[in-house]
Amino acid sequence: QVQLVESGGGLVQSGGSLRLRCTASGRIAGMIAMGWHRQGPGKQRELVATIPRSGSTNYADSVKGRFTISRDDAKNTVYLQMNSLKPEDTAVYYCNARIDLGYVANYWGKGTLVTVSS
Repeated sequence: QVQLVESGGGLVQSGGSLRLRCTASGRIAGMIAMGWHRQGPGKQRELVATIPRSGSTNYADSVKGRFTISRDDAKNTVYLQMNSLKPEDTAVYYCNARIDLGYVANYWGKGTLVTVSS
């Protein structure tokens, strides 16, 4: 199976920055893409950013210009650099991996809480 472990969440003031990290392990040879989703209080889970093994990154309109997703394949790790944070960015952030196991499988981390105070 696949394990995803997130870290880097916390409390930050509006305008501040945080960097999230997600490290993948297990059957990840067929990795298609990794990404971050978030779920704010009383909201549905939404896409934040994705980065494929090859191709372009993709961002939600609400974070474009403020967040940057990157990856270190040698460490099987994806990062989310979050700058100019706003209170509306407060959410649990989940790491996601899509992997080709002969079928496309989706895996999720347990999430890391980001709280932005005004």
